[in-house]
Amino acid sequence: MEAINKLREQFPETAKDMKLNLSNVLGENSLNVDQKWGTAVACAIATRNEELSAAVLLDAKSAGISEGALDDARAAATIMGMNNIYYRFLHFIEKDDYSQKRATLRMNYIARPKGEKADFELICLAVSAMNGCQACVNSHEKAVLDGGLSTDHVHDAVRIASVLQGSAISLEY
Repeated sequence: MEAINKLREQFPETAKDMKLNLSNVLGENSLNVDQKWGTAVACAIATRNEELSAAVLLDAKSAGISEGALDDARAAATIMGMNNIYYRFLHFIEKDDYSQKRATLRMNYIARPKGEKADFELICLAVSAMNGCQACVNSHEKAVLDGGLSTDHVHDAVRIASVLQGSAISLEY
């Protein structure tokens, strides 16, 4: 985690917890390399912090993430950027008229990710948690568990999402 460790040096003293948490969540956990680093890459992209995204991407490649998982991470960040807005709106508005309308938003990638389907769903879940979309979190969590992953996988992915969000904020002040 050379690039991330170098970036951590830029965190202000008030973000000391983020420095420690960033190392912890990307250390040993229930996730394999593609799950851990795919989640980290997608969540870093979702923070919209270019420095963080670049550092996470470098370290993901050094850790041996597959090209398929990298593509899935990029796709998850992009698609959840769209879906989380739309489905969060439906949840907020609570009007049947809107929920009965077809979304007509293309999201074919979700059906055919390059890596494991459950891993892609896990990455989507983490980004959806960051973006605060209850409907998407519930949907992806069900798909993750139905796909054979555990609540430990979900927990570890969401921990990565939360710490990357906090890290991006710490880099802004």
